Amino acid sequence: MTIIYAARRIITMDPTRTDTTHVAVRDGRVLGTGTLDELRGWGRFDLDERFIDKVLVPGFVEGHSHIGEGVNWRYVYCGFHDRSDPDGRVWPGARSIEAVVERLREAQSHLASPTEPLIGWGFDPIYFGERRCNRHDLDGVSTQRPIALTHASGHITNANTLALELAGFLRIGHDHPGIMLGADGLPNGELKGPEAMTPVLEKVGLNKAAMAGDRAGLLAFAKLAVRAGVTTATDLATPLPESAIDELLQITGGHDFPLRLVPAMHVRGQTVEQAIERAISLKARSTDALRMGRVKAHADGSIQGFSARMRWPGYYNGAPQGMWYVEPEYLQQVYRLAMRHGIQMHTHTNGDAAIDLAIDCVEQALREHPSADHRFTLQHCQMADRAQLQRMKTLGMCANFFANHHFYWGDAHYDMTLGPDRAQRMNPCRSAQEIGVPYTIHSDAPVTPLGPLHVAWCTVNRLTASGRLLGDYERIDVHSALRAITLGAAYTLHLEGEVGSIETGKRADFAVLDHDPLAIASERLKDVTVWGTVQGGRVFAANAAASH
Repeated sequence: MTIIYAARRIITMDPTRTDTTHVAVRDGRVLGTGTLDELRGWGRFDLDERFIDKVLVPGFVEGHSHIGEGVNWRYVYCGFHDRSDPDGRVWPGARSIEAVVERLREAQSHLASPTEPLIGWGFDPIYFGERRCNRHDLDGVSTQRPIALTHASGHITNANTLALELAGFLRIGHDHPGIMLGADGLPNGELKGPEAMTPVLEKVGLNKAAMAGDRAGLLAFAKLAVRAGVTTATDLATPLPESAIDELLQITGGHDFPLRLVPAMHVRGQTVEQAIERAISLKARSTDALRMGRVKAHADGSIQGFSARMRWPGYYNGAPQGMWYVEPEYLQQVYRLAMRHGIQMHTHTNGDAAIDLAIDCVEQALREHPSADHRFTLQHCQMADRAQLQRMKTLGMCANFFANHHFYWGDAHYDMTLGPDRAQRMNPCRSAQEIGVPYTIHSDAPVTPLGPLHVAWCTVNRLTASGRLLGDYERIDVHSALRAITLGAAYTLHLEGEVGSIETGKRADFAVLDHDPLAIASERLKDVTVWGTVQGGRVFAANAAASH
């Protein structure tokens, strides 16, 4: 059966036919685009005019997200900014540490037991100046239950005294850069990096291996994707244990599931050989809806958490240069073996020293195992300068910039972490475009909300929360931003032959918009509302997330 969808406008991202009014779909794929008369040549069809007042664009491809965006909503939102949950309810931000404590105190009244763990998420103390949350703040919520408060970045967790005690941390004598100490020599409750955080997170029930196949969390994530116009999304740093694979295959293979999921297995906790061998085996088990076989490593932490690895002159406020999340020697080894076996690497690199390390690793790997099309991608890549971008171009690398930082943390980067000059050039989309580095942009949900149009707005306008223009030179136009969240992201995932544009033979994946992003003022781009999606020819409305 052929269905022809009529729309007010269809922005195809296909340069041979940039926009039109009709698209024909058969067997979940695009049969053709054009006028209704042009498409009649394909034979009998049903005309569907439900989108006659809408604008269709290629389904957005979120190149860096995590299903934790869905899982987290069973816990307590403690972020600074207002945020919408999977059902569209807006939760107000908590704008002081005292407000966070009060929100946690109120939430615990709904728990079944006085000893049940309590988890908050989205916390971001950089908005509160020099004031940091400590274990005594969280003890003010409860001393009977373990409490963990995860930061928006995902790289820091605060814990109360009981949680530290259960994890074996409440003692003198720690010598670890991720365990912050108080004046009494005991941990003050702030833990940085996976080594320090994991023992506490496990005690409160945040087990990442279990979350990898969490059915409720994945379904909630999919609802958020429909609301954001996303039809293909990554889970970019998941352990992908064997226990989760069957569940993932079942969920993503369901006819009502509106999303193509592209997970990247985290190499943490495995030998290099184990990681690459498992990636190869998972790649062979991929389906259309579940694309496995990529790997992810973290080179460093977050800029706003002062754990990103910096080169000279370091942080603007004089903080230490940051942390390595993986031994550089390990990263070199995994790059070499991944390149040898054709397994794509995605590497978290926020600081410029981490970017240098990853580029060096690619260069070394290519000397031993030349590859014409590896597309190793630096995730976040926020501090890349033009010299680093030129090296990335020469080596065939891609970049995925975390453009939402301009709005959420741009003022802090200007005043505190990077200083005015480096903050002006962070997330250098225009430079990457000029030099020829394939790039995309992302939300890193749940670090910031899943929403490609907001990320696109950030690259076009580069405005901070206070309204400061942060780097006029690196702004790009709206069409380039739309390309970044469609074909650009698809390219970094080796999927540009299937998704990212509306043209014959590709998957029938569309974002259905209420407004034309190319016909409005660029400052309104983030306010374009999403009606829903078409994914593989199936229609999903945002207000129902299932209406095919």
